[in-house]
Amino acid sequence: MSKGYYIQNSPFIVPTTDGKLIEEHFGLASDGSSELSIAHMIAPPGWSEPFQTPEFDEYTYIIKGKKQFIINDEKVILETGQSIKVLKGSRVQYSNPFELECEYIAICLPAFSIEKVNREEQ
Repeated sequence: MSKGYYIQNSPFIVPTTDGKLIEEHFGLASDGSSELSIAHMIAPPGWSEPFQTPEFDEYTYIIKGKKQFIINDEKVILETGQSIKVLKGSRVQYSNPFELECEYIAICLPAFSIEKVNREEQ
């Protein structure tokens, strides 16, 4: 019988080649859930991803530092303590063009998947 909860002690560390740390606590890679994903991330200074048009909503909460978003051609910069919801179907680029690393939590609904992120070629 279930205890009614599950403590995640071993998040899935997503392999990256750009210096970004991604620890998925819940989601497809960690517990097989397609409903929701929650990840702790640290983006190094100068990091960026290609533009994408995800098929999921993505919520971001900034723990430390700053993160830049270009959403449908509008530049948005979040700082420590701020959060944002980027709606599915929005064309977005995530980056950290700043001098300090950015630590944040990302929540995707439904869960992040490489098949549904729709990244553009760089």
